Amino acid sequence: MNFTIRKAIKADMTRVLELINQLAVFEKEPDAVEVTIEDLENDGFGNKPAFECLVAEVDGKVQGTAIMFHRYSTWKGRILHLEDLVVSEDMRGSGIGTALLDEVVKFGHSLGVRRINWEVLDWNTPAINLYEKKGANVLRDWNVVHLSEQGIKDYIANL
Repeated sequence: MNFTIRKAIKADMTRVLELINQLAVFEKEPDAVEVTIEDLENDGFGNKPAFECLVAEVDGKVQGTAIMFHRYSTWKGRILHLEDLVVSEDMRGSGIGTALLDEVVKFGHSLGVRRINWEVLDWNTPAINLYEKKGANVLRDWNVVHLSEQGIKDYIANL
């Protein structure tokens, strides 16, 4: 299969949002996506972009994306966080996901980061197998902690 991986442009965000919604369905949270095309365009392509985005294109159509942002670790220093890597359902198993991950790692290396991190659901065995095959360490003894928008409001109200 022939595909091209490139840096996303603003015009790609409509398709990127479609892929994000596909991921939400795959992860059994179809109603969880709140981000809009306008959010993606403003947050990714303004004066101070909040994220970096790569896309995989097949025959002129975006079929995969990797969204990442810069973080700082008190133990390691500069790190890169891979927020999501998504391949359209009909293109999974074609090598696009591996190629996107390869490009994320090359990008992180070019930045001189000391770590690249991301999360994976414990039931997503194909992804876990890929990550471990590539040399990633899947930390099974850590829990991800989220404070939702409502949770933030409740927290502040209780201070």
